[in-house]
Amino acid sequence: MALETVKEDEEVYSWREVQLLHTAELEREKLERKRGRDIIIAVDHGPNSKYAFDWALIHFCRLADTLHLVHAVSNVKNEIVYNASEELMVKLAMEALQVAMVGIIRVVLGVRSTARIVEGDPGKVICKEAERIKPAAVILGTRGRGFIQSVLKGSVSEYCMRNCKSAPVVIVPGKEAGDESII
Repeated sequence: MALETVKEDEEVYSWREVQLLHTAELEREKLERKRGRDIIIAVDHGPNSKYAFDWALIHFCRLADTLHLVHAVSNVKNEIVYNASEELMVKLAMEALQVAMVGIIRVVLGVRSTARIVEGDPGKVICKEAERIKPAAVILGTRGRGFIQSVLKGSVSEYCMRNCKSAPVVIVPGKEAGDESII
């Protein structure tokens, strides 16, 4: 008679594969991947905005997506503000192109970018742009303010999360200002 060792920590379970996607859904997915999606990324001059941009490039973008960079300013007619904003947008668009060329897979993806500097309150501007573009997602960073500070000063990410009705909002948590970019 042989004795069997019993392991107390080991769970025994049964499983079966489940087929999730039907042929029609796969075809729709292939078509979406071919034509790409529109993705809004709200940007400013802060490190958390840059972190959210990097996160979107690495974790969210795919086949032929178009990144719509949106930057809200108080006055588009102010040349100093406009030039600084334009410089930021060009830099981010070039970085998106460089990241697209780094990996073999991303060369095929062909991530495109557009940029728009819009006058107005940042939260309202981002929501209006989302209504205009109808993106797959709106991605923005957060400054990581505490509850009291966000109530007193307001939070763009919270405003967008509550008021953006045309797309899901992805809020990328803030990072330490001294941290390096994830790219």
